[in-house]
Amino acid sequence: MSSGQAKTRTWVLDFAPASPRSVDPLMGWTSSSDTQSQVRLSFDSKDAALAYARENGIDAQVFEPKKRKANIRPRGYAENFAVDRRMAWTH
Repeated sequence: MSSGQAKTRTWVLDFAPASPRSVDPLMGWTSSSDTQSQVRLSFDSKDAALAYARENGIDAQVFEPKKRKANIRPRGYAENFAVDRRMAWTH
């Protein structure tokens, strides 16, 4: 699994659902009459997102991003194929 950091430097404004979702009894699909729940707005900064929400009368709740711990191995991917491996081959 790859956990890249591309496109993670923006702030996102998601609208809170205005109506609950319902399940269609025939097909089993989940649907909602609220079309704003499909809208996601991206901003370059937190201040820009908050300013947009304030100008448009949107109640905003800010969730700060969590810091990621660096996953840096001394020899990286090449260590899997090194001839001087210190651990047994596991796969």
